[in-house]
Amino acid sequence: MAEIAAQPFAFAFRPETTALIVIDMQRDFAEPGGFGASLGNDVSRVVAIVPTVKKLIEGFRAAGLPVIHTMECHRPDLSDLPPAKRDRGKPTIRIGDVGPMGRVLIAGEPGTAILDELAPLPGEIVIEKPGKGAFYATGLGDDLKRLGARQLVFAGVTTEVCVQTTMREANDRGYECLVAEDATESYFPEFKAAALAMIRAQGAIIGWTATTDQVLEGIANA
Repeated sequence: MAEIAAQPFAFAFRPETTALIVIDMQRDFAEPGGFGASLGNDVSRVVAIVPTVKKLIEGFRAAGLPVIHTMECHRPDLSDLPPAKRDRGKPTIRIGDVGPMGRVLIAGEPGTAILDELAPLPGEIVIEKPGKGAFYATGLGDDLKRLGARQLVFAGVTTEVCVQTTMREANDRGYECLVAEDATESYFPEFKAAALAMIRAQGAIIGWTATTDQVLEGIANA
């Protein structure tokens, strides 16, 4: 077993059973005029982590390890969108409405696309997920079984919602999970800090945390 220097203690992993999951690095969450901005959020916080996420992705690719991308989106007929999700809060535009980048969070629309700098390569798995967690109503579990993955490294947004939800889903399914601290972000810095603390609390009850450089060093030394 190889190790990544991490909190609360070293993360043991086997490269051949390790995969990177990049959560929802989409235009709608990172660009002005997108859904994130419509909720009143400062999307510049998401933009700021793009170079670090790119570095992490490129490190996994260089090592020949799988990279999986997720996108939160819904069917054009909204049949997989619960009214409770669409109607919650008071955004200036709602899921399914037409915004500056097409229909908000609808599969195939420009705003739903992953940022160009982080775009999937041909052959990389892309999960379209209708919920916060990437296991719900998707084929992610089957994909991970096919890859033989048992250890998962996470990046993306937001730390306390879709990233943490997917980590909790993975944890309950027996996966060992680590989040790259500087390759994830929240619109609220205090929420990110709290989520990271919850993840690694009580002896890594949900998982481990480490920096991107620590993750890549561990992979390089494996």
